[in-house]
Amino acid sequence: MELYSLLREFADSWALLALLLVFLGVVVWAFRPGSRQIHDDAASVPFRNEKRPASGSPRAERAQETLK
Repeated sequence: MELYSLLREFADSWALLALLLVFLGVVVWAFRPGSRQIHDDAASVPFRNEKRPASGSPRAERAQETLK
């Protein structure tokens, strides 16, 4: 049996099974109980400093300089 055929047979069986198990593990991890708060927090990151820049950030320092 040549190498290509051996690798193809491996990819068609065991590698497919391994990738399926990894995918299912990621899905279960993402939808686990109690993870909603973590995902909601991550989703709101772009909107945290919507009113004004966070203190100590370069944007906040530039904004303070323009006000002076």
